Amino acid sequence: MYSGGFYPYGTREEFWAFWSRNILINRYLDIPKPVYADLLALVRDKDYFVLTTNVDHCFQRAGFDKKRLFYTQGDYGLFQCSVPCHQKTYDNEEAVRRMIAEQRDLRVPTELVPRCPVCGRPMSMNLRSDDTFVEDEGWHEAAARYENFLRTRGGRVLFLELGVGYNTPGIIKFPFWNMAERNPDATYACVNYGEASCPEAIRARSICIDGDIGKALAALRV
Repeated sequence: MYSGGFYPYGTREEFWAFWSRNILINRYLDIPKPVYADLLALVRDKDYFVLTTNVDHCFQRAGFDKKRLFYTQGDYGLFQCSVPCHQKTYDNEEAVRRMIAEQRDLRVPTELVPRCPVCGRPMSMNLRSDDTFVEDEGWHEAAARYENFLRTRGGRVLFLELGVGYNTPGIIKFPFWNMAERNPDATYACVNYGEASCPEAIRARSICIDGDIGKALAALRV
């Protein structure tokens, strides 16, 4: 599915036939495994905050407090102007479900191709891939809550990193390493299949698990 997002579709009708299915599966269908529910059970009574590059909204759908979430890279559930001509996003569930229902031969009807209500140009997903990404009012509010959380919490803290690779390490991995190094009371933990590591400077205060996140969280609940 990820690779399909980069395919050079010949028409916008074909583009949205693929993307409507992709969005439906990843954003609106039930979460297929208990991973998020297991994580929530572990942190529900803790003073937590979630910083994520995921765009599937699984944290919120699993019951995490919306005020304790920051989706840095966007949301499959939002459209934005592709230019963009203004800094606003739009819920897309109704449009996506209609595309699914009415597409034929791997194409959506031309009239269902989403267009910006302001300038009339094509809409795109609210996903960070270049400098056209819209950081709307909700994005900035979430960013401010995360910054406040970091600023007002000190002492013992666990920086728990789950499945973060080296695609965009500057958002979660490197900041977690740096904050853990600056705080002698902090612990850094990561669970990552094949890429569980930490810098030498925080090795004595780190827990690195090379394995499946779901299995690790399930074991912690026992």
